[in-house]
Amino acid sequence: MPLKLGVNIDHVATLREARYRGQSEGEPCPVEAALICESVGALGITAHLREDRRHIQEQDVVELRRRIKTRLNLEMGNTPEIVEFALKIRPEIVCLVPERRQEVTTEGGLDAAGQLTALTETRKRMNDAGIEVSLFIAPDPVQVDASMAIGAQFIELHTGAYAEHFHRKRERQIELERLIAAAKQAHQLGLQVNAGHGLNCENVPLLHIVPHLVELNIGHSIVSRSVFIGLEAAVREMLKAMEGYAG
Repeated sequence: MPLKLGVNIDHVATLREARYRGQSEGEPCPVEAALICESVGALGITAHLREDRRHIQEQDVVELRRRIKTRLNLEMGNTPEIVEFALKIRPEIVCLVPERRQEVTTEGGLDAAGQLTALTETRKRMNDAGIEVSLFIAPDPVQVDASMAIGAQFIELHTGAYAEHFHRKRERQIELERLIAAAKQAHQLGLQVNAGHGLNCENVPLLHIVPHLVELNIGHSIVSRSVFIGLEAAVREMLKAMEGYAG
């Protein structure tokens, strides 16, 4: 099955908020960006409604839910307010992530093993509402086992360490082996496997050796590239880098 691309549009909203924070309108519009991404082959749109609302706002998610035609993946911290919002909006899938206000972007994987009870409760509420659940975790066997215990349908493997070490061959190989092992373990447990964080057109092709991947969620590199070549071309460029994945 071909590898799917989910485009994270957070940083389109970051650019808007840099100029129009607190205002009811502004540019660029992340919803319009999402529609462009869909039109050239993205099979999902990802948006992270953070507790501090630094980029995506509630109204963005409402409009995404109304207007996109593929699949909405809402990234979110496991906090009461955001959980209630997700249950109201009902995206196709939520991805539960760790969240710290001081971080620039999500820096590490979720400690699923340390939050079994709380995450299981949220997972049940989401599933009861017809929403699938993914957990954004490091490629660690303990966290994969915990994701299964929680009852998640998906995991999203944090590829940040792989991306960070990409130009150091030995360290890169270690991270690839961790990703391969985690993907195999998850697959054996019946979990579906996505991946994301720090991915770009240079490091995605080598990621093809990781088995059982369903989707890559990629945002920053696509939005950054679009400054120079446009959003349509940037999405097409990423889709080209993803071609040939054998699973």
